[in-house]
Amino acid sequence: MNISEVAGRAGLPAKTIRYYEEIGLIRPLRGQNGYRSFRESDLHKLAFLARARSLGFSIEECRTLLALYEDRSRASADVKQVALRHLEQIEAKIAELRAMQATLSDLVSACAGDARPDCPILDGLSQQACKG
Repeated sequence: MNISEVAGRAGLPAKTIRYYEEIGLIRPLRGQNGYRSFRESDLHKLAFLARARSLGFSIEECRTLLALYEDRSRASADVKQVALRHLEQIEAKIAELRAMQATLSDLVSACAGDARPDCPILDGLSQQACKG
């Protein structure tokens, strides 16, 4: 398969595939003409990477997961450890977002949203900026 074919089948832009090759996540064959030639195994890796990235795994986490996937002597505990670490990061981000939501909700509720110039939202943002 050429890059446009594998891109279509994997659901990834060709630019992403070239980047994954550049950083060593995939290694397609090269023909005499220098063109990439993707195998089914490359397509499978690209689909794997697309799914992992859609779940928010970093490039380095994807590299680790791909290495574990290809290592038939791996322990599932190793894979679970990577996934648990990532899940903890997601949970921390969710907590941060909820705190942001609560703060912003309070500020929006305090604002009359009328023609007067005083604005609790701007006051609240100004107070937070001065604390840092």
